[in-house]
Amino acid sequence: FRNHMLLFVGFLVLLLITLSTNLFFILLVSLDHRLHNSMYFFLCNLSLLDILMATSITPKLLAVFIGYNKINFSDCFVQLYFIVSFGGTENFILAAMAYDRYVAVVKPLHYNMIINTKKCFLIMAVTWILGFLVPAANTILASFLPYCASNKIMHCYCDYPAVVSLACAEVTNQEDEVFGLAVIVNYVPLIYVFYIKILLSVLRLNTRESRTKAFSMCSSHMVLVSICYVFGFIVYAEFKMEGFSYERRIFVGSLTYLLLPMVNPLIYSLRNEKIKEAAKKHVNFFVKCLTSTHLI
Repeated sequence: FRNHMLLFVGFLVLLLITLSTNLFFILLVSLDHRLHNSMYFFLCNLSLLDILMATSITPKLLAVFIGYNKINFSDCFVQLYFIVSFGGTENFILAAMAYDRYVAVVKPLHYNMIINTKKCFLIMAVTWILGFLVPAANTILASFLPYCASNKIMHCYCDYPAVVSLACAEVTNQEDEVFGLAVIVNYVPLIYVFYIKILLSVLRLNTRESRTKAFSMCSSHMVLVSICYVFGFIVYAEFKMEGFSYERRIFVGSLTYLLLPMVNPLIYSLRNEKIKEAAKKHVNFFVKCLTSTHLI
């Protein structure tokens, strides 16, 4: 890469923005009792996951920019496992949020009974466990592949396709199986089944006002899901497509993994009046505490 220091500063700024926005969102939900419901609980888990994803990738990325471009075999597979696990967990959290929106739209009168505190914690426990269990087998199998061709990873961190492409054995089928597993487990049957049911329910509503209100309850999540899978497809496609230079693949893949965690809290915050009111209230209180003087 040219201008390594410029890239170092740019990605460091993105990391700091990502950490600050997600930490602020978690703190805001924790402090404001009006935000203590299932949707914001799921969003806090998503923000926590975004922090973990960003910190699992960016430190090594920044180290490469300043010339430290070595990693041992075991550390590489630990990083690979966490990256894949965080990605899988994010998909399951998005599916849980789709279920939450489904109940809110289709069964609004029973919402508080169905989506209670106990069930929220149970759903999140299952999503985190599944997110770490699903990729474990493929990661373990990949670590036992024979790596005798090269030890140069064509990426700034240990991304699954970049690592297994170094194996001497044929790995094309394994890469496609991992991508197919991600699509089948996380993509089709969970999120889209809920949204098909939501759409059918909304279309049965009598008034335009009711349909608009129902769609507004789901719009932020739909945007979030769309962006998430567009970014995921870009990461997969840029590695598989011919014509992408090594530098472009690294830049696009790394930027994608940082941009998504940064925009996630913004998507929900910018159109949510409760969050904007809570942010204004607590920021004003914090500023007032800093600027106030006390006589002794």
